[in-house]
Amino acid sequence: MPSRRDFLKTSAAAVAAANLRVATSAHAAGSDLLRVGLIGCGGRGTGAAGQALAADRNVKLVAMGDAFEDRLKTSLEQLGKNREIAAKLDVAPERRFVGFDAYKRVIETSDVVLLAAPPHFRPLHLRAAVEAGKHVFAEKPVAVDAPGVRAVLETCELARKKGLAVVSGLCLRYDNGFRDAVGRIHDGAIGEIRTLQANDYRGRIWVKLRQPAMTDMEWQMRNWYYFTWLSGDFNVEQHVHYLDVCTWLMKNQYPVKAVGMGGRQVRTGPEYGNIYDQHAVVYEYENGVRLFSNCRQQEGCHNDMSAHVFGSKGYALVAEHRHQIGDWTYEGPKNNMYQTEHDELFRSIREGKPINNGEYMSKSTLLAIMGRMATYTGQRVTWDEAINSKLDLTPKSYAWGPVELPPEALVVAMPGKTKLS
Repeated sequence: MPSRRDFLKTSAAAVAAANLRVATSAHAAGSDLLRVGLIGCGGRGTGAAGQALAADRNVKLVAMGDAFEDRLKTSLEQLGKNREIAAKLDVAPERRFVGFDAYKRVIETSDVVLLAAPPHFRPLHLRAAVEAGKHVFAEKPVAVDAPGVRAVLETCELARKKGLAVVSGLCLRYDNGFRDAVGRIHDGAIGEIRTLQANDYRGRIWVKLRQPAMTDMEWQMRNWYYFTWLSGDFNVEQHVHYLDVCTWLMKNQYPVKAVGMGGRQVRTGPEYGNIYDQHAVVYEYENGVRLFSNCRQQEGCHNDMSAHVFGSKGYALVAEHRHQIGDWTYEGPKNNMYQTEHDELFRSIREGKPINNGEYMSKSTLLAIMGRMATYTGQRVTWDEAINSKLDLTPKSYAWGPVELPPEALVVAMPGKTKLS
């Protein structure tokens, strides 16, 4: 199989010349069936599939793909437990695809593609879907390195030109409370923003222990969260949510530099791959605003996931459990933000007004990667250095044997020794 690096060199001119069917016009009337395909059948992918099927009256899940057959089978079984969802399942055995190339077959048979494989694969899968003229739901983050971010930005611009929807899994932007609170802050409720703080303190999550028969690739793919090349590290894979909220609060401005520290204090065994369990980054914007970003994933500690906004006229708390600005607290209607993402995606397709979240989903991912670069190296990192980084976390090939990456990409980063690249 060609590497992601080779795949992304495909000529845009050749793509433009191809006679690809665009689903927008074919399904804008709302009466035609929209065929949904799922790539990545883990928990988040299964959830996304259920939400997609609940978002529109005339949709069916017709294809599924995953690196592992057992995950695909489990996902299909879970979806079938819901009677309403089960009625929209039409995944015949010949449309259940397994392996690294499964995404190609899913895309061929779908109108709307749900991308929920490990983040490393997002640029590759997104490009293939958009080139084929398919609408996309892309889970966060959308890349694990700067070359991936640059590729996604290009792909999302191609989607815009082709009239295709690209909706991001940065779900907090689809939450009613967040939308109201951020809107009030944008309208001047606390004056000019001076300081931001993004907290993501949480406990442990799953870990997949290595079995004797597993090759390096199989174990790392099954235990993908703990390898930087697959997940981006947890400050990219999960903390990107609140970093994106801060980006939203800053009206999609991005910092000019960052410095930080991080490491592994609790998750030190080989089962935890090479990611950190704590990151603390200070981002600085051109206008002097600072964003203090803190995330930690350690069991038995205080948990907190929130954004704090300090303005010239007041303070705001923006968090899933509470939205408060001075004496005001959000008490409006609550919504399931995960469902709303899909409701708005499918509505935009039917109305012929496709949503494109490409710009912020790409650059918020880069914001998180920039923070990782700062914590891994111990150096000050500028935005230009981050976006132009040449560090490419793509293995030489996707095969069930050794994982062939630069040696420094598979060891634990050491601040002061790990180099910027």
